[in-house]
Amino acid sequence: MEQNSVVRFSQGVRKAIIVVLLAVFCAFMLIPLLWMVSTSLRSPLEAFTLPPAIIPTTFDLANYREVFNKVDFFAFIKNSLIVSVSATALQLLASSMAAFAFSRLRFPGRNVVFMMFLAALMIPGQVLSIPRFIIMSKAGLINNLLALILPAIFSAMSIFLLRQFMLTIPRSYDEAAYMDGATRVQCYGRIIVPMTKPAMMVMAMQTFVATWNDFYGPLIYINSVEKMTLPLGLTQLNGVLGTGNKAAVIAGVVLSLIPPLLFYCFGQRYLIEGISIGGLK
Repeated sequence: MEQNSVVRFSQGVRKAIIVVLLAVFCAFMLIPLLWMVSTSLRSPLEAFTLPPAIIPTTFDLANYREVFNKVDFFAFIKNSLIVSVSATALQLLASSMAAFAFSRLRFPGRNVVFMMFLAALMIPGQVLSIPRFIIMSKAGLINNLLALILPAIFSAMSIFLLRQFMLTIPRSYDEAAYMDGATRVQCYGRIIVPMTKPAMMVMAMQTFVATWNDFYGPLIYINSVEKMTLPLGLTQLNGVLGTGNKAAVIAGVVLSLIPPLLFYCFGQRYLIEGISIGGLK
């Protein structure tokens, strides 16, 4: 009995330590968000008081009204949605097709080509900025949303992760489909893609959030306010020489969090569903 009580006590202590560590981690992640929301609800004079206030002292929506009155916020949202949704959908299509070829098909030089794809992971994105700008300039795509969509279609990381996931799918599924008269395209679309849904949803979330928050790309390729995406468009709230209302900028940032949050809530359901029944399908 004493030994069992000691074991239960040690397990309780271990669980308590884990709960405390998780609570600290959650607080570390949530406090900046709470400060951001609190600051967006305060007047500009009270926005950056020291020490920072986590709980808002006032609930003034003037900063949010300024966001919609000072800039064309919905146009920025529309541009960001066009870029993020298009880049995510095209990247998943291209990456899943490439991953299917590398994992299910046999052709000469397959491993060499795949190693070349992996080598692209070692190249920093900033190194490619000048060649990409020259290509987009020659193609006449400067100040065009296509300049933000086209480079995002190719992702060596997406191809690598989807290929690794597809390799875990038994080839018996492919053989059964081929015996029933399915073509490779049908095997890809009806067998492999549905079973790869968990990995594809993860890549979709990462791609959407990364494209939505991208500031570097629009800063290089976009030079008109009408074509600006949300991260770049929010800089218009800062005013000339940075004299704008900083609390309004933070209010715009809070509003910009809503679409990725909704996308995550939507994708999480399909992610869990794909993990639970993907193999059965």
